[in-house]
Amino acid sequence: MQPIGPLMIEHRLIEKMIGVIRKEIARSEKGGDITIEFIDAAVDFIRIYADKCHHGKEEDILFRDLNSKELPQELKHIMDELVEEHQLGRKAVADLVEAKKKYQQGERQALTTIIECLRYMADFYPKHIEKEDTRFFIPCMAYFTPEEKDAMLNEEYEFDKNLIHQIYREKIKFWTIEAD
Repeated sequence: MQPIGPLMIEHRLIEKMIGVIRKEIARSEKGGDITIEFIDAAVDFIRIYADKCHHGKEEDILFRDLNSKELPQELKHIMDELVEEHQLGRKAVADLVEAKKKYQQGERQALTTIIECLRYMADFYPKHIEKEDTRFFIPCMAYFTPEEKDAMLNEEYEFDKNLIHQIYREKIKFWTIEAD
């Protein structure tokens, strides 16, 4: 399997979550409140799975290795766009978390910001994924030897294997600091 295989498989799960987010937006537009539990679940999924896991592998493995290749300007430009889009996605999640805090403090108008942030993600991720799937991942694989592809794939598996431990070390560190 090429290294892009797992990344594209991850895209399919992200797309499913975007479908859930869209349903929640539609439900709220019909008069239902968005629950704090849903916001927390969406934030957790986007931060952990889409960003730390998926974007982490792209930025720390694929993009790193592509930086050592003589890519055409078009692919370099797309890679720069993708990194910028990852940063925009992180900002949208941070804005969602901030709006959730205000909503929990009784600021009902923060619900508008929550919906805007969720709508942004629902619009952002499908376009971002389409760009990666059709205009970036497949053309980039031509710049790697079979051995380089195997090495990246093995590194992606190691990345996944270590991710849960990294996440909970960070949580324990945070909780320890908070407790002091």
